[in-house]
Amino acid sequence: MEAFLNLNFLVELLLSTVRMATPILFVALAETYSERAGLVNIGLDGIMSFGALVGFLIGFRTGSPMAGIAAGALSGIAINMIYAFCTIKLCAPQIVYGMALNILAPALASFIYRLSFSDTSTLIQGVSMKAVPIPVLSKIPIAGPVLFNHIPLIYFAYLLVPATAVFLNRTKAGLNYKAVGEFPKAAETLGINVILQKYIACIICGALAGIGGAYLTICYTSTYSEGIVAGRGFIALSAVIFGRWMPTGVMAACLLFGFCDALQIRLQLISPSTPYQILQMIPYLCTLFVLAFFGIKKSGPKANGQPYYREER
Repeated sequence: MEAFLNLNFLVELLLSTVRMATPILFVALAETYSERAGLVNIGLDGIMSFGALVGFLIGFRTGSPMAGIAAGALSGIAINMIYAFCTIKLCAPQIVYGMALNILAPALASFIYRLSFSDTSTLIQGVSMKAVPIPVLSKIPIAGPVLFNHIPLIYFAYLLVPATAVFLNRTKAGLNYKAVGEFPKAAETLGINVILQKYIACIICGALAGIGGAYLTICYTSTYSEGIVAGRGFIALSAVIFGRWMPTGVMAACLLFGFCDALQIRLQLISPSTPYQILQMIPYLCTLFVLAFFGIKKSGPKANGQPYYREER
């Protein structure tokens, strides 16, 4: 109990919460953009896995973390275009092709990794992004190290939340974008190109989910290993439901899951006698609890998950 009441412990716990919530936040915002345009993409784990591998490889080869992050975003877009073509052009079931991404992308990432490094028994160390403290603000007690002493990608993730909220709720382009996910036929009659908006949604979703994957191998561990995503894509999916498809609500949900993840790691240090597998269940149990008690009366976009047939009356 003394460890929990220690100020340093609480500061480190909150600091880890912000860091561990960041990849989930990137992917949750990716899914928010996707579902606001009527596309339910459950292939987030797959996109993250591919983005993690490509981001790691490019960062390792170039020595530049930013090049790795950019490569992760582009690879996420590329792999998500498979989903986009099948669900938008061919009007195929979105859930089926989302699961297909979860099977294809991690296997492809593992194959490329084995081709790139002949010795896969040891972890290859790649580049890592350095923290950039914000002058003056980072010196504030407690709040300074928790909020203002991070790598640039974390600042970008949390600034993306108000930017997304303003775009979706305060701009004409954002309202048109949301109309596609609510009533695409009515949107089409108003001159909105529904197909184009859906492709844009897939591009944004792929880029943000790819960045979320690259974050894991460049900003979190600086290594790549199979299973590094560890179901974070599905946690992000539940965060979107818990957050009611609103950027601020999604961020709050991601911080909750990040807190659970940070807590289970520190509990392992405090109680080494407890089997670590039990403690690792905490974030996933939290996800199940959230979906069971807060996801029942979901109020997502009306046309969410429904294929759009332009010629249909």
